Amino acid sequence: MEFDPIILARIQFALNISFHILFPTISIGLCWVLMFFRLRFTQTQNIKWEYAYYFWVKIFALTFAIGVVSGIVMSFQFGTNWPGFMEKAGNVAGPLLGYEVLTAFFLEASFLAIMLFGKNRVSNRVHLISTLIVALGTSMSAFWILSLNSWMQTPDGYVMKDGVIHIENWIDIIFNPSFPYRLAHMLIASLLTVSFLIAGVSAWRARSGVHGPGTIKVMKTGVILAAILTPVQIFVGDMHGLNTLEHQPAKIAAIEGIWHTEKGAPLTLFGIPNEEEQRTDYAIKIPKLASLILAHDIDAELKGLNEFENEHPPVAPVFWSFRVMVGIGMLMLAVSWFCAFTIIRKKDFSKFQYTLLSAMTFSGWVAVLAGWYVTEIGRQPYVVYGLLRTSDVVADHAAGTVLTTLIGYIILYAFLLVSYIATLRYMSTKPARSLELLQEKAQDDTEKEL
Repeated sequence: MEFDPIILARIQFALNISFHILFPTISIGLCWVLMFFRLRFTQTQNIKWEYAYYFWVKIFALTFAIGVVSGIVMSFQFGTNWPGFMEKAGNVAGPLLGYEVLTAFFLEASFLAIMLFGKNRVSNRVHLISTLIVALGTSMSAFWILSLNSWMQTPDGYVMKDGVIHIENWIDIIFNPSFPYRLAHMLIASLLTVSFLIAGVSAWRARSGVHGPGTIKVMKTGVILAAILTPVQIFVGDMHGLNTLEHQPAKIAAIEGIWHTEKGAPLTLFGIPNEEEQRTDYAIKIPKLASLILAHDIDAELKGLNEFENEHPPVAPVFWSFRVMVGIGMLMLAVSWFCAFTIIRKKDFSKFQYTLLSAMTFSGWVAVLAGWYVTEIGRQPYVVYGLLRTSDVVADHAAGTVLTTLIGYIILYAFLLVSYIATLRYMSTKPARSLELLQEKAQDDTEKEL
């Protein structure tokens, strides 16, 4: 059996980026939640917020470490599997990746030690500021990475000379047409992922009887955050869709399974894309709704895949990934509002609600991965949309070589992911110290500081 080395290289890159993105998604949002916990403790001196901070900062440290290590692998892949990308687009990619290291990673690394170990060594104000700086650093890291990724989707501010991309305007490159929408969408996705993570873990701990003094506060914080951000994310997603329709119409056609250009295009809820016959089998459609949602005009004309010949992405993975993302988003909305209504009524959660939140613990991961597949697969057959084809920048490796390293990555990442979840489960099942003991510890810490 022969394997296509290009397909194997793409699968390997997809595996690496899928594994890596799980951890920055948590660390970006969790750092801001930790900032909130620290701020609430500073304002109220309520030991429950202190407990919440020190439970979740350990998880942040673990997540941050795995994210950094897996990110290094991503950087190496540009040189090992995709040398043509750096040869042709390195003038853009190199500086943006460098800015990420200089302005974000060093900022995080410099103050992370104070955030993790400085409680009894610095004042509360310095500790609070250190947490804020790390939170800003994680967001700046997302800023530069998403600027590069957005530029690869909607390139701007460049000029081509002898097949190499050169800088014409850095402002246009950084703030390219899709960047504001992609940045907002990802940051909100990160906070949503964290909101369900902290709510789910806390609900599981409460249901299992091992919760600590701040567990219920954390759970309610996650629920309220999710209830607020989910509709905001839906709005931002709609704006992002309008932008994508303008700049990447082939991606939209694949998302909606629109095979032929038509006015008043129907919205396909479900179906099985059939690329050979250029139709969606067993489709469940709502007339004209696609035109209304995508163009805000019920009779708007939407380009079909027939307009792009071989210039459009594979339909099935984009079509299904989008529906998984949207489906998880609707589930997030229903669950968060259902539980938020209980909080507003000042009622205790039912056993069913605890179970529901526990089941949603890693729902953000699923939604983020599905959305990332829509973004990245939807860009094909280009690595830089409209400029560089994926097939033109891949390394000339034998299929066997790529397959061997791919299998190695699969084994390693499976082990690390299982270990991460197992560690999280172990920390969640460990009985918490009583509020009295925490108060005594806080008193001892205060005396030491004095």
